[in-house]
Amino acid sequence: AVKIFNQCYRVTCNDNLVIDLPNSNGIWYDVGNVDGIFTNNWIQGVGRTDFKIRTDNVWPSDNGFFFEISKGALCAGNVFVDCDHGLLVLNASDVKIYNNTFVNSTACIARNERSAQGDHFGWHPSTGPDVNERDGHFFINNLLTGDEKFDRPLLYVWQRDFQCKELPEPMLKQQDHNVYVRRADIQGNPVILWSPVQNKSCQAALKSLEEFRRLNPEFEKNGTGFYSYNNQLFKSRELGNYQLLPGFPGINNGTALPSEISKLIGSNQGPYIGAFPHTD
Repeated sequence: AVKIFNQCYRVTCNDNLVIDLPNSNGIWYDVGNVDGIFTNNWIQGVGRTDFKIRTDNVWPSDNGFFFEISKGALCAGNVFVDCDHGLLVLNASDVKIYNNTFVNSTACIARNERSAQGDHFGWHPSTGPDVNERDGHFFINNLLTGDEKFDRPLLYVWQRDFQCKELPEPMLKQQDHNVYVRRADIQGNPVILWSPVQNKSCQAALKSLEEFRRLNPEFEKNGTGFYSYNNQLFKSRELGNYQLLPGFPGINNGTALPSEISKLIGSNQGPYIGAFPHTD
């Protein structure tokens, strides 16, 4: 729908509707962008949802919000519905991902070996963070949900297997107060697919937050997971109302927003998860 290309500063995409792009990205900040602002957007039907997650690469994929080889962004207050990837943060640094609602849309954060040396478009990677600087991300207060047919990870954090020795530390700086909800416990399908892990594949398929915390005790201390959750979750998925019902047990899982983020997304509410403040 929109491509923001080559060393732009502080580009703001707020309150847009991006729908029905089965063979394309939604809004793509591509190479050299700095301090992008992506807030209060509704992204639906971007990419083919029948693609399978690959463990050797992040491709092929189309992404609702794509932030590539760039430095600093805020992604907050957005709704991603039925997308290949709701968002993909690739080879970037310092992206703050707060209070988004993901419905059948994987959230993906990734890095690979691409650098200015030997690259066909050498100036592309030279405009963003270098290989060892692709980290510093925040993932807070997000609601990640998958229905009975959704057979992908809710969160996919990825890097190449041969990078594990060179880059053993997580890409994320903070990850907490997120809620993960599966409507069905699909056999063999992880809730989180995570890298780096010091094993042959450099990744682990984690079926619960308990497994994730054993691997990363510094993350998701206040996160909550619900698996095979059969109660009503949203006010009306059929009508596109993705506000949580007051009776959902994870509704109070959020933490207070930093004031600068609260101001940008226009919220003066108390702590909440997902894109919508809680209402009765």
